[in-house]
Amino acid sequence: MAESRPAGQTHALIPSPLRTLGDSIRSARRTLPLITGAACLTLALTGCSGEDGPAQARQTPTASTTPKPAPALTAAQARDVITRYSKVNNEANADRDRRLLDTVEDGPLYTMSVSDYTETEGLPAKDREPYEAWSYDLASAKLYIPRLAAGQDRWFAAALSSEKGEPPSRLAVFTEQPQHKRWEMVSVVDLDSQKLPDVALDRKGYATAVAATGNKHLAADADLLRTAVLDNFTTGGTNTGSKVFAPTKASKRQVKVHSDAATRFSDKGTSVFDAADNRFTDAYALKTADGGALVLFSHTHTQTDAVAHSGLQINPGKGDRAWLHDVPRTSIRYTFVCNDAATVPTKAEPSRLIGYTCARTYASGPPVPSWSHRA
Repeated sequence: MAESRPAGQTHALIPSPLRTLGDSIRSARRTLPLITGAACLTLALTGCSGEDGPAQARQTPTASTTPKPAPALTAAQARDVITRYSKVNNEANADRDRRLLDTVEDGPLYTMSVSDYTETEGLPAKDREPYEAWSYDLASAKLYIPRLAAGQDRWFAAALSSEKGEPPSRLAVFTEQPQHKRWEMVSVVDLDSQKLPDVALDRKGYATAVAATGNKHLAADADLLRTAVLDNFTTGGTNTGSKVFAPTKASKRQVKVHSDAATRFSDKGTSVFDAADNRFTDAYALKTADGGALVLFSHTHTQTDAVAHSGLQINPGKGDRAWLHDVPRTSIRYTFVCNDAATVPTKAEPSRLIGYTCARTYASGPPVPSWSHRA
């Protein structure tokens, strides 16, 4: 994702008492905080098998004859991918070059980065922070390169830090784009702990990829995890969230986002979260030492703020200018794209949400009637 701030900082959607996720949700795809959080909304009173031959003639593969799946790439190649990402990302961010960024990012991460560009462009020049280059520290990087069967899409994960000498603080996923003959980062999650998931590695240091969806050997797959995350936001975990997840810093933050929204406007308005159409259904899973899995997935949700009655209005903050243009609204619907990471056991026990990263990607809403008349 776009690294749009000085190296060494973490990404965050800056909290707003009336609009933001309210819990320092970090937009971790970069080493720097997202500019997106500048939106401080104020609520104001008015004015304001197909081979030939019989089956028995074909030899059944055995453990000795079946080739071992090959790694997605070598460790040296993976480090080259990370180095290229940092270099090109810096070049793209300096000019908010979407086409160049598209050569190193894809999926939810690219969408999140482009929204950051859009929000920045909505700010007056004097309010735009100068861009500072950054890079991932290869010395501290932990690579999780899975062995993959022939024909499987190639990908790998990496635990990374943007501060030299510091332990990794985020998990990134890179996928191969065969049509372009290149690798691109598709997601990144800031972690709540410096203790990394215990990914199982073989004697040569390679990981084992497992199915992220429809996996009956896991207590939860990516689809159920996504449902649980959405439930944390929409109900405070009343239905699925509290059943699927054990309490962790990340899951508690999501529940707090929901509870804070309930009282954000007092009796003057409401703030409601809901699931949204999710274009980013790809998910990735690696076997962990206990037989479970580390699952990396994405979700999309909305947050709708609305006034309680006529005579009230929501005043967009400067961070909303790119979408709302400083026009007072009676309601505003924000869309958030998020990346999530969870560890899942094999037994029927709760999973653990170990981090998530969100970015606001759109905002819209009807203007107050008086403004509509003037327009």
